[in-house]
Amino acid sequence: MADETPETRAYRRGFRQKSKRDDYALDLFHEARAKLATDPRRVGEILGELTRLYNPLANGPIVDLATRAAIMARLEAGRPIEAEHLLDQRYQLYAPLDEAERQGPGTPES
Repeated sequence: MADETPETRAYRRGFRQKSKRDDYALDLFHEARAKLATDPRRVGEILGELTRLYNPLANGPIVDLATRAAIMARLEAGRPIEAEHLLDQRYQLYAPLDEAERQGPGTPES
């Protein structure tokens, strides 16, 4: 289902997974990255949601207000690659091991 939202996927997953909220945030990051060049309004909505979610590694929001403003300014200026770089920085602060875990068998500390 191509029009399925991150909220719908998170709801469907239910509470079986202990990382449900994490998955929801990661879904939002992936959706934002996919829409950087095509739908800045939706990216703004996604960033708004990510500013309301907590990142325990940074002891603050997943995307802080300054970064949200910087990403939106770059999108408005027609510089989606720079916006993507900023988004990726926040992603790495939130899920620094995510890509390595997806590619490898996992780490001893889960």
